[in-house]
Amino acid sequence: MFNTSQETVPITYAKFMETVEKDWGDLKGKTTLDIAVHPSHVAISYELEDKTYEVTGPVTDDLYKVLTAKGIDYKVEPEEDSALLQFALMWLPMIFIVILMVMFMRQMQAGGGRAMSFGKSKAKLLNEHQTKVTFKDVAGVDEAREDVEEIIDFLRDTRKYLRVGGRIPKGVLLMGPPGTGKTLLARAIAGEAGVAFFSISGSDFVEMFVGVDPSRVRDLFDQAKQNSPCIIFFDEIDALGRH
Repeated sequence: MFNTSQETVPITYAKFMETVEKDWGDLKGKTTLDIAVHPSHVAISYELEDKTYEVTGPVTDDLYKVLTAKGIDYKVEPEEDSALLQFALMWLPMIFIVILMVMFMRQMQAGGGRAMSFGKSKAKLLNEHQTKVTFKDVAGVDEAREDVEEIIDFLRDTRKYLRVGGRIPKGVLLMGPPGTGKTLLARAIAGEAGVAFFSISGSDFVEMFVGVDPSRVRDLFDQAKQNSPCIIFFDEIDALGRH
């Protein structure tokens, strides 16, 4: 250890190298060099004639050659991590994970949970709290209206038909070019009967992932059971036949 009460004299790196190369033989017995080699610099300190000399310089091949040639010992110090770097290494991964979770949750809320809805039905549910469509809103399909009157009556008073062993048809096929009122007629049936109305496109059941289609069908009918009695309307059902 050096006496801290002594005068500290900074000298240049070039002056130190010159002194060691020329005068180290005379100085060897009079002082001891404290040399610490860091990855980015070398710190040197030694006492001579009641003074402490300090040197800071670059780490070069010439330095190692001179120290080795003169038999001077030195120690190699590892670079100490700064407090900021230690904090970053400890907390940044956790902060990154938290940010990802927050972004994921916001995306789910904004998209109605699309990220977790692979196997969920895409059917749209219309109930009595939404815009109600009745036969007053439908024109030009009188024959079709007559054909579905019994279905409407069955949905209104199911017990009346069940007492005599009656059963409602499993479904009704509406055929016609686009824009002829098939969807409006189906909504009017639900509106007249006062039941929930599920609307879904046949293309929504066509997925590239195996197992998604059956899962969506099961989910759709589970929703229908919870809202029974109801009507499920499959639009563009021919899309299923093309795949």
